[in-house]
Parts: sequence; structure tokens; C-alpha cells
Amino acid sequence: MTRAACARPEPTDEVLVGRIARGDAAALDVLFHRHRAVAYRVAYRLLGNEPDALDAVQDGFVNALTHLGRFGGRSSFKTWLLRIVSNAALDLGRSRRRRDARFGGPSADDMPAVPDARAADPDHTVYRADLREMLSAALAELPDAQRQAFVLHADGGLTYQEIADTLNIAVGTVMSRLFYARQRLKESLAHRVAP
Repeated sequence: MTRAACARPEPTDEVLVGRIARGDAAALDVLFHRHRAVAYRVAYRLLGNEPDALDAVQDGFVNALTHLGRFGGRSSFKTWLLRIVSNAALDLGRSRRRRDARFGGPSADDMPAVPDARAADPDHTVYRADLREMLSAALAELPDAQRQAFVLHADGGLTYQEIADTLNIAVGTVMSRLFYARQRLKESLAHRVAP
């Protein structure tokens, strides 16, 4: 018998959720490791900085674990989790904007990271950092609903139907939000990149 034939298939998210409900901490660890990268990408793209993104992912996972009984399996666990994480990120972003307005602007944590001077190609590193900064700024200008749909699709890898299920909206609404988000991003980035 080959090694591949002996390998046990990975349990599905739904199987892991059932195990977690029965108190299996190892299943929680597997589920967290399986979805943490995509959850972080979504939170980071919505917030634009690492500390807040990490906080949003942590809040999202805690909320998901706390309300695991509400996961009815109408969508995949991934889409349910990304909805919770993206909502946590949007809430954190709104509170950060209120805080910044009260206390006079962004904190040092909100400033873009300085590229590593030891990188193999410093010009390329600076160029990529500039592009990331421009994209983050353009995303920040989008209305929350458009930004959330765009990030769930582009960074979360969700289909239109999965986004509709995640946000409890019609697929046509998802299509509309994505269309307008892309249009606004194209206009915003054209102004930033224009020579």
C-alpha cells in the first residue's frame, strides 16, 4: 500500500466545528491554522495596518468561537468566519477613525512600514511598498459596503454567491458593489499613478 493510500483525509470544517462543540481543543487549533491567513489578509486589506488587522482577526475568532452554536451550516465555515472577521475589522476601523478625529490624527502604529534596506532589490521593494500604500489609501476611500465586498472577493477568495451568503445580500447587490468598487479604485489609482 502506498503512503498516499494510507494518508487520512483532512477533516472538513464542519467536522471540526462538531468536534469543537464537544470540547476538542485540537480541532479548534486545526480550524484556526486553516483559516488564519485568509482572515488576516481580509482584515489587513480592510484596515491597512498589521496591529489592527491582528486585533480584528483575534476578535473575529473569539466571536466565532463564542457564537459557534449560531453556525447553522447554511454557508461554509470559511464564509461565516470571514463575515465575522470583516465586520470586526470594519468596527475597529470606525472606532479608530473616531479616535483619530478626537486625538488629532493617526498614531505611529498607523504609519506605513519602512521597507527593509537589506532587500535584494531595494528599488523593487520601495516600488511594491508604494503600490501597497496607494492601494490601501484607495481602498480606504471606498464606502464600507463596497470595500467589504471587494476585499472578501479579492483577498478572501470568495465567489459572488459566497459573498452574498456571507453578507446576507443578493448576488446582484454583490455584483453592483464590486462593479462600483472597481470603478472607484480605477479612478483613484489613475490619479495616484498618473505621471
